[in-house]
Amino acid sequence: MNISEADLLALFDREMRRDARPEAPGDRVEQDGPVVRYVGAGAQGWNGVVWSGLDGADEAAVDAVVAAQVRYFTALDREFEWKLYGHDGPPGLAARLLAAGFVPEEEETLMVAETPVHGDLSASPSLPPGVRLEPVTDAAGVRLVAAVHELAFGHSRSSVVQQLLDELAADPEAVPALVAMAGDEPVSAARVQFHPGTSFASLWSGGTVPGWRGRGVYRALVAARARMAAERGYRFLQVDALPSSRPILQRLGFVPLTTTTPYVYGASAA
Repeated sequence: MNISEADLLALFDREMRRDARPEAPGDRVEQDGPVVRYVGAGAQGWNGVVWSGLDGADEAAVDAVVAAQVRYFTALDREFEWKLYGHDGPPGLAARLLAAGFVPEEEETLMVAETPVHGDLSASPSLPPGVRLEPVTDAAGVRLVAAVHELAFGHSRSSVVQQLLDELAADPEAVPALVAMAGDEPVSAARVQFHPGTSFASLWSGGTVPGWRGRGVYRALVAARARMAAERGYRFLQVDALPSSRPILQRLGFVPLTTTTPYVYGASAA
């Protein structure tokens, strides 16, 4: 890359967190003192704190900011996440979130790569024989994504399904997801999200059914989405990678920048 990891992380913080913008119709981004929060439009929308700006704050100040966000989202009757990154301050922020009743989910790694126009990430997906990639363009395609997630993860998140349906309703040409098909059988699926006005596209919801893992399907989906992002002029791809995905992504040229952990407050945290 022709940019240092420190500068790349600073760019991500600025464009995707401090200057975050709504991603779907009806969503909104609000600043409340040092906090930037994202508020989804509907019951299935994502809600959370994407930036906190609390470096140097003492425990009392942190507790006051955290309590204000809990009051805000509780008044809306919304579960929400506080997305805590490994470089966020102050050092005791995680402990303050735990004390306030947040529950941490699995730690992920923020990884970034340049798209094929700018870097070395392969833009040519190499699929196993008999497997093809299909864009998700209608509700039937969304059902295929849900079927893959059910087999890959043991559940299908209704929020992801609804988001795909909403994106397709807003822009049928957006191609927000791809499904890998072996004949009539969906074997892998993944989503790409474009962030207008930024340098980043992000990769989400990648999953492969157990019998097809280790055969290059996931790598092909990464490469295909990288090509889609490059065609739309995005310089970087961003992924919140689970431990199972990180080695694959590193081999494809993704660089780990920091960690990110969702701290959840609400229904699933109870």
